[in-house]
Amino acid sequence: MAQEGMRFTSFYVTSGVCSPSRSSLMTGCYPIRVGLDENDKGFYVLFPVDKKGLNPKEITIAEVLKQQGYVTACIGKWHLGDQPEFLPNRQGFDYYFGIPYSNDMGQGGNPPLPLMRNEKVIEAPVDQDMITHRYTEEAIRFITDNKDKPFFVYLPHTMPHLPWHTSPAFKDKSPHGQYSDVVEELDWSTEQILTALKKLGLDDKTLVVFTSDNGGIGRAASNGPLSGGKSTTMEGGMREPCVMRWPGKIPAGTSCDEISTTMDLLPTLARLAGAKAPSDRVIDGKDIWPLMSGRRGAKSPYKMFCYYFKSQLHAVRSGKWKLHLPLKAKQHGWQGVPFEFSGALYDLEADIGENHNVIEQYPDVVRRLTALAEKARVNIGDWHQPGKGCRPAGMVDNPKPLRLSVE
Repeated sequence: MAQEGMRFTSFYVTSGVCSPSRSSLMTGCYPIRVGLDENDKGFYVLFPVDKKGLNPKEITIAEVLKQQGYVTACIGKWHLGDQPEFLPNRQGFDYYFGIPYSNDMGQGGNPPLPLMRNEKVIEAPVDQDMITHRYTEEAIRFITDNKDKPFFVYLPHTMPHLPWHTSPAFKDKSPHGQYSDVVEELDWSTEQILTALKKLGLDDKTLVVFTSDNGGIGRAASNGPLSGGKSTTMEGGMREPCVMRWPGKIPAGTSCDEISTTMDLLPTLARLAGAKAPSDRVIDGKDIWPLMSGRRGAKSPYKMFCYYFKSQLHAVRSGKWKLHLPLKAKQHGWQGVPFEFSGALYDLEADIGENHNVIEQYPDVVRRLTALAEKARVNIGDWHQPGKGCRPAGMVDNPKPLRLSVE
């Protein structure tokens, strides 16, 4: 894909964990903007039978594209609420096939891990060994059935979230262990979809975006040369690999190091589909088609990008500079244990690994980025204080567990 498209090397998600990051991709907003910076009990992500979810009043990418005549499918891990009001079919998707939350959540008193088709549980517990293969088949079938229509497929794979699973064709095949088996099957899946597009004559009509929702976590995944990983606001937690491919529209074999984000997909895809991003609410994402199309001299539309840990503003980036803000009670780690942090400044062009704190050498830069952070606190929010234009998440009073539907 990179040889045939463009690599984005300063491409960001808005959170180091699943649910908040996905809320941004769907809505074009920071998680705190749509109330999904944490779940109803104050934890990072949504859980089975959570009261909270993506508010149906939000306008998703799928809803924007449906207004332009697109047929839409979500195939894979949703993780934006498992109650009927929050599921993909209520958020602009014509078709859903997948697991509604993380694949480690079918234990500890939770219902058996469910596989859903639209709003029915068709298998519980799901056979995870075959899930990547089945997602791939479903995506290709949907594309094939709708080859004569404009379509939008959102394919958030369950893997490589723990626990790892692969089909028999990939099990124990990599010399580098189980994680590599999983990655090789994901590579296979991507190849199958690209091949299908070519066979159907849709290759030059289809934009394909490949990225991740957060950085890898320990054990086998490496985020190098970035520091940190999943759940952190270091670059390794929120700066993701991204490749965009559209033959004839996106220049092949190119790269872009301008700041861009998953929030930008909604306004950019809206533009490409002949629509407009919602104008009745604040949208944080930007139209990045000038970057994608390789327009000469195109620059990032971001004067500032914000790094949040749940609702707490941890850092801001402007140009090459990233300021980790001094905080008297910085939340960190899976349990959000606070500690005092004195702040740090990094030149990401010279120090992508955030190894050399230069906060003492550049007081003017610190003052400028601190002022930007203050604007973010007012306009986006900080520490359970939503900013201007923020909206509540969806809530239900009596959530119920998903159960197997026997037809």
